[in-house]
Amino acid sequence: MNDLLQFAVLGFSTGAVYAVLGASLVSIYVATGVINFAQGSVALWAVWQVAGLRTSGVLVLPVGSVQLGSGPMDVWPAVLIGAVSGLVWSLLAHLLVFRPLRRAPELGQVVASVGVMLFIQALIPLRFNAEALGAEPSSLIPLPTLTSKVIMLGGASIAVGNLILAAAAIGIALALAGYFRFTGMGVATRAGAEDEQALRLMGYSPDRLAAFMWGATGFFSGLIVILAAPAIGGLDPTSYMLYVVPALSVALVGRLTSIGVACGAGLALGSVQQILLFLTSKSWWPSWAQAGVGDAIPFVIVVVALFLLGRGIPERGARDTGAQAPVRVPRIRPLWTAAAIAGTAVAIVLTTGQWRFSLVMSIILALIAASIVLLTGYLGQISLTTMAFAGAAGFALSKLTTNAGVPFPLSMLLAALTATALGIVVGVPALRIRGAQLAVATIAAALAIESFVFNNPAMTPYTGNVIADPSLFGFSLAVREGTDLITLRFSFMVLVIVAVLLIAMARLLSGATGRAFLAVRSNERAAAAAGVNVPAVKLLGFALASFMAGIGGCLIGYSRGQLSAASFTVLVGLAVLATTYVGDITRISGAVLAGVAGPLGLLYLVFTQTIDLGHYYTLVVAAAMLLRVVVFAPHRDAVPEWLLVRRARRAPGQPPAAAHAKEPADVR
Repeated sequence: MNDLLQFAVLGFSTGAVYAVLGASLVSIYVATGVINFAQGSVALWAVWQVAGLRTSGVLVLPVGSVQLGSGPMDVWPAVLIGAVSGLVWSLLAHLLVFRPLRRAPELGQVVASVGVMLFIQALIPLRFNAEALGAEPSSLIPLPTLTSKVIMLGGASIAVGNLILAAAAIGIALALAGYFRFTGMGVATRAGAEDEQALRLMGYSPDRLAAFMWGATGFFSGLIVILAAPAIGGLDPTSYMLYVVPALSVALVGRLTSIGVACGAGLALGSVQQILLFLTSKSWWPSWAQAGVGDAIPFVIVVVALFLLGRGIPERGARDTGAQAPVRVPRIRPLWTAAAIAGTAVAIVLTTGQWRFSLVMSIILALIAASIVLLTGYLGQISLTTMAFAGAAGFALSKLTTNAGVPFPLSMLLAALTATALGIVVGVPALRIRGAQLAVATIAAALAIESFVFNNPAMTPYTGNVIADPSLFGFSLAVREGTDLITLRFSFMVLVIVAVLLIAMARLLSGATGRAFLAVRSNERAAAAAGVNVPAVKLLGFALASFMAGIGGCLIGYSRGQLSAASFTVLVGLAVLATTYVGDITRISGAVLAGVAGPLGLLYLVFTQTIDLGHYYTLVVAAAMLLRVVVFAPHRDAVPEWLLVRRARRAPGQPPAAAHAKEPADVR
């Protein structure tokens, strides 16, 4: 029992981060209606900023740097500057990205949030020297440590630092809740969540109120991660970014309205994860569940919370969103289709080595991107689990070919069907939720699959994911032969499979199924009234998309001969989503462009070998994604906010704003 108490308190370190990030997500949602997936990335920059100041006194900027003093900076000035850097990044995100998209459809806002998330994460290794700062927890001397004191409580050794972190998280949550409940600006922000027009009539600017909240949450998020970093992992370049997933889960427990509930749930989640980590060391704990169990909990919480509370989660009052991007129904033009396939075949013949390999990878990625076009572009279901489906099929293919000896192409078909079954399971929450809430559920699912399956040695051994070479009727279709990096026969096999599936997808979307997809995308209630079986259509969309992604994962497996989890991480999936959105997420041609620009595709090869800028690849993709969504996403925000407020103040004969405003949202 003492051990359980000790590990429960130990979990307060990560729980404090979950609590503050969750409270920040709730605050931003109340103020703007945006679910900010980039909250963890903002904190990630802040902790690296402090490490740089504590090591050399250098203030690192997105472009350039400033030397502050002649040597390492003292602890608390560095902490303050680091937290302020989180504030600045949040304000920049609001002013440059989310303010122009305040009336954009949810897909545009989710994609923009993911774009900011990727942009900051990609910028950090470019601007900070990990080797100089020390990326291991043992080298965290430059970072502040709260205290090393230990007290005894009921026979358990309790680190005082963990209690201080929990108290800091509670204090921040109380400050945010107090702002909404007891200050005029906070009450106005709550009122604006119900009716922005009434808020303007009261003389407030929703934009300025939102900017204040973006800045405050950026500051608090950066501060708590800076304080907790020495205890939870140091200068990891990605983990704090993905802490947003458990933070989203606790925010949903609080129905995106209760800061107090989100804070309490965050602390509890951190404790539960540490207790599970302790229990996995016991001899009676099943071996297959010794890795990734803690990371799977947020997905369970998200699904349960959304099913129980999904319809009770409020949406922004009077949120007049712009029309969704138009969809062009695909038409198969035999001449153009044949010319495209023939041109690709000629390119395969004319290229060799790494260029042919990247061309084939572009073809495979086009198929995976097409699954995003089908599910998100045509059906309107925002899913972030595409690479998880691909990875599930790839690892299943390894088991089928090496352990069961299932021959090609049956092995690939069965592996893709495994991904299809997983896609249907992940798609079940879509029967009750949609939009950004579904994006939360799917990114939690992707992280759970990555941690519990792909990184679990009991399920996918690090050295045992070999995939047997395909062959058909005794004719080898192996990817390599002698010194040839990629054979022509394998390349043509990939081209034929992808071409057949894309043509089949075009035929499907141009028929009755495609019309049902578009009806659900446009208006689910209207589609149901017109006789469309909305639940069946959604599950069909998830099944088809996961099957296509699964085939893509199998082809990636065949191209490597042996799989690793690094090929199917959440970050890779987000990068594929980014390139698909840039290419045009509503058209199959956009999937083809996404394949060319995707990771390890032709554009990636150009960056790495031709112009030697491979380390800028993710940054450029994220920037292109943000530019695409901000400039071209459909929205109606042409009139500046300050002009709307001035018009409201001068409008004669207006009744009192209180007569029009609804009861403010209850933020606790």
